[in-house]
Amino acid sequence: MSNSPLTPGVVPGRLPAEAIAGNFSDHEAPLDAHEARVAADRCYFCHDAPCMTACPTSIDIPLFIRQIATGTPDAAARTILSQNILGGMCARVCPTETLCEEVCVREVAEGKPVEIGRLQRFATDTLMAKGVHPFARAAATGRKVAVVGAGPAGLAAAHRLAMKGHDVVIFDARPKAGGLNEYGIAQYKSTNDFAQAEVEWLLKIGGITVRTGVALGKGVTLAELQKDFDAVFLGMGLAGVNALRAPGEELSGVRPAVDFIAELRQAKDKSVLPIGRDVVVIGGGMTAVDAAVQSKLLGAQNVTIVYRRGQEKMSASGYEQEHATSAGVRIITNAAPVAVHQAGAAMEVEFAYTVDGPDGMTSTGETFRLRADQVFKAIGQTLSGAPEGLALAGGKIAVTGAGRTSVPGVWAGGDCAAGGEDLTVTAVAEGRDAAEDIHAALMAKQ
Repeated sequence: MSNSPLTPGVVPGRLPAEAIAGNFSDHEAPLDAHEARVAADRCYFCHDAPCMTACPTSIDIPLFIRQIATGTPDAAARTILSQNILGGMCARVCPTETLCEEVCVREVAEGKPVEIGRLQRFATDTLMAKGVHPFARAAATGRKVAVVGAGPAGLAAAHRLAMKGHDVVIFDARPKAGGLNEYGIAQYKSTNDFAQAEVEWLLKIGGITVRTGVALGKGVTLAELQKDFDAVFLGMGLAGVNALRAPGEELSGVRPAVDFIAELRQAKDKSVLPIGRDVVVIGGGMTAVDAAVQSKLLGAQNVTIVYRRGQEKMSASGYEQEHATSAGVRIITNAAPVAVHQAGAAMEVEFAYTVDGPDGMTSTGETFRLRADQVFKAIGQTLSGAPEGLALAGGKIAVTGAGRTSVPGVWAGGDCAAGGEDLTVTAVAEGRDAAEDIHAALMAKQ
């Protein structure tokens, strides 16, 4: 819970405990075996499948759906996991509506795609429920690799490296492994402690040691890792939070949305979490939507997302925007924060209307204010504590090829690396591909 003093309008228990528990239950019910077979039968099993091309991890989607249709979901899970070892979480959090399902032939022709995400969840959940790990380690290579960050990129890299026969040590600053899967997504998208269950299942490959509470620069240095290991993969994500650059953002009721989401993720009893009557979320991405929707689920009466550009430029998908508005969240676009004012026991956030023109975004000079007990900043994160000697690009670690940094023997992937998209599935692909490149480099030295 935040250490900042709470305003009188920020209180726990705005809804009955049972109502809050229901609000944070599974956002989308899993398919049962019959429903999965019916859903799979809608697939045309395209030879040149556009869905597969749209998947950042290049899962053979027609194959795994055919395997479900023929009653072999375990085989379908292996097809998925061979490309995306975190296929279970990605089935829950991937914006499939803008990836595989958007280009599905059924979507283009009928406006209703094959439910690829739900089918992927059915297959992976079925296998994981059996406690089965479908992969075995290769013979030991005698090589050791350090992975910094136990998020999607780091976990994917570690698993692939362990499968190749290397010994891997993962270092992570947080108390638990999982990264944003554990701390950074809406609770209703991943229930029943699934993130930890997936980590434990992944570690069954063997050969991976996890050391939590150790951050790069605080507990271990890159130089030490280079000395003690044959290769290093950096996948520590983005720990810094962008500033509003507006007077008043230091007020106690203003905090990063990612901290609020992490607090929600770790709370066993969400009915004790305090929430304001009036909540303002500044930003236009998935973090903004997750913070806003969950504020409503906790009982906030008025929740508003304010984004500085037009709605079409919001990085949150149309589906997620619609989910927010259906939950009762108001979205205001073309408005940028000017200042946060103390207004009695609460606050007021002052915004200026903006327009996008040939010269970029400009203010119209017209302003308005929104009352707020709480203000959540969801305006992006920054790399914090990048090791000296690594070339940067756009404030992130510069990489070439499959994650090679400017320092020999050091790779990077996920949100801390330049390029790519802010998606779990993209981080998995980058971690996996870097691991393959690391393996090739290590074996070439023999």
